[in-house]
Amino acid sequence: MNATTSTVTGSDANEPPALAWWRYPLLWMVIGGPTVVVVASVVTFWLAWSRPDALVSQDYYREGLEINKTLGDKRFMPALTGRNHSTTPVDDLPAPAMPVRRNLP
Repeated sequence: MNATTSTVTGSDANEPPALAWWRYPLLWMVIGGPTVVVVASVVTFWLAWSRPDALVSQDYYREGLEINKTLGDKRFMPALTGRNHSTTPVDDLPAPAMPVRRNLP
């Protein structure tokens, strides 16, 4: 028998030749998923490392005082009194405030 010629018998005759490994789409899905995750984690790490969050400012005490002044502002009082009066007994309610009249031209 000659080494260059071979006879194909059985089921090998009906099978198409095997494709190269990069021609299978399922393989790219298996490789692509973890690759995308690794790239996304590297990008997330880079973003976190290059843009640090300033959690406490240098003048935190002054900012806290300003927040307290804003919360103590009188224009927020109706909301605070409405919330507090929902649980206050009727006998302890203050007298209603007199409406302010404005002269319209």
